[in-house]
Amino acid sequence: YITVSGGHRVGVTGEAVVVNGRVKNLKNISCINIRVGRQVKGCAKKVLPWIIDQETKTVKHTLLISPPKCGKTTLLTDIIRQLSCGIPELSFPGVNVGVVDERSELAGCYLGVPQKDIGPRSDILDRCPKAEGMYMLVRAMSPQVIATDEIGRPEDVAAVQEVLNAGIKLITSVHGSGVTDI
Repeated sequence: YITVSGGHRVGVTGEAVVVNGRVKNLKNISCINIRVGRQVKGCAKKVLPWIIDQETKTVKHTLLISPPKCGKTTLLTDIIRQLSCGIPELSFPGVNVGVVDERSELAGCYLGVPQKDIGPRSDILDRCPKAEGMYMLVRAMSPQVIATDEIGRPEDVAAVQEVLNAGIKLITSVHGSGVTDI
């Protein structure tokens, strides 16, 4: 896929050009899929009291679980924005959020510029593999929260452990229909 202005993504299929066992390019394009990026500001309002510890005004580790196409990424984007901006109705001042946006869905970066409002205290690693990005944020950006979408690979688990060992809160999503499924 490619990300275009506005944070929209265009997926492409066709004949794979394989070099040394890895796909390096596509030729003879057969299909395209246009995914319109949109932001639903305020959609996280009802879940934020469950994410913010009311006594300490800190963020709780959060795992969003649902099947594909149910709004996890939309919800996560709004959680990031509100944590970064602050939430006056919860007396929450806002925190530094490190975002690993492997597929340009959370911030919808185009030419390095977020096309979605993810708040003034959010640092984005766009098109960066999740595990590597989490390590990079821990070492370089001093985030209070790290957010990423759709974890699931073994290397993601090791990176999550690194985040937790560093005392950083994690907010992420995973495909599944419930806790027992994941």
